[in-house]
Amino acid sequence: MQTQLADFIKNTTEGREADEILRKCVHCGFCTATCPTYQLLGDELDGPRGRIYLIKQLLEGQAVSAKTQLHLDRCLTCRACETTCPSGVQYSRLADIGRQLVEQRVARPASTRLVRWALRELVPRTGLFGAAMRAGRMVRGVLPQKLKDKVPEARPAGNWPTPRHVRRMIVLAGCVQPSMAPSINAAAARVLDAVGISLYEVGGAGCCGAVRFHLHDVEGARGEARRNIDAWWPAIAAGEVEAIVMTASGCGTQVKDYAHLLADDPAYARKAERIVSLMRDISEVVAAEAERLRAALTGGSAGAASAAPEGHVPAVAFHAPCTLQHGLGIRGVVESLLDACGHRLVPVRDAHLCCGSAGTYSILQPELSERLRERKVDGLTVAEPQVIATANIGCLTHLQAGTALPVRHWIELVDQRLSATRGV
Repeated sequence: MQTQLADFIKNTTEGREADEILRKCVHCGFCTATCPTYQLLGDELDGPRGRIYLIKQLLEGQAVSAKTQLHLDRCLTCRACETTCPSGVQYSRLADIGRQLVEQRVARPASTRLVRWALRELVPRTGLFGAAMRAGRMVRGVLPQKLKDKVPEARPAGNWPTPRHVRRMIVLAGCVQPSMAPSINAAAARVLDAVGISLYEVGGAGCCGAVRFHLHDVEGARGEARRNIDAWWPAIAAGEVEAIVMTASGCGTQVKDYAHLLADDPAYARKAERIVSLMRDISEVVAAEAERLRAALTGGSAGAASAAPEGHVPAVAFHAPCTLQHGLGIRGVVESLLDACGHRLVPVRDAHLCCGSAGTYSILQPELSERLRERKVDGLTVAEPQVIATANIGCLTHLQAGTALPVRHWIELVDQRLSATRGV
């Protein structure tokens, strides 16, 4: 794709990056086949190729309007188009640049600005969000259904093993997961403890920065990245930890971009690169310890044959979050782990498509989000599973609001199998 960038952007870091991305696009349209919003709306401008044209026009100095903003807002940033693209177009980064520029040029209605400000200031603050969640649970029975869907019932976390192993890893607590599903990190800690790794959270680390970043507060996102790096760095510098673990694939995708986000920060650029090199999704960590996990499940040696604990194991449909399969590029790993633990996985239709959660998308684009969820639930339940598993807190909460089936993080299912083995 040929470009003629306008003077205002031509010689900037963003302009050079955008120009390089645009020139890789060959207009093939393969991306439209995997774009959730194009599948729903059938409008070229609600697919990656059409949005690329809109961003190109913006970068070449043409006028932008609320219509341009609407089509960019409708994008989930699921990155399915990147997985499909034969030319390696980094659409998500181009979309970030385009959205940021449109945000500066097109004023939003006051009511919309208020909602976005509230999300930006409430969600990333773990204490404030936790207090709001506790208050919501106190009156959950009288809340309208749409609000009730955002306030899941509390599940006890269970015990967190005392760090006792030589091998240690840090896990990010995140912003919403501690109050919405504290059971996830606790389950991860128990599973890793069973394979000889101590997992612990570090005070001072909080939101990964994704919420602010995708609501166009880039500097706020950088601030949260720096805060997390500062919290983790003493243990890293001392050589005390071998990985920074993410149990929410959405957070993992954001942390993976820290080096890009802080590339121009002389005080943090190299530290950010080190963090990215240490970051692991929990599935990668558990998969690397598959033999030890097998031994823990069977009570045998690490080389023992795979065998599931006795008893009924429900059929599981696994929803691979976009941030896991497209953002982190992890495919098939969780499914293999669940299978090795004795779970019976059932087929999922259109497994590559987004569930409609996409961070704050379910709040800002509720109609599209609900339609996407309905499609996803249909695809997940076509083979009549008894439980749905996923790998991201946002997907978990969103899907649970659309089905009576229990929706759990996959690490909780592995933890349950280990507990069954031990008779806990």
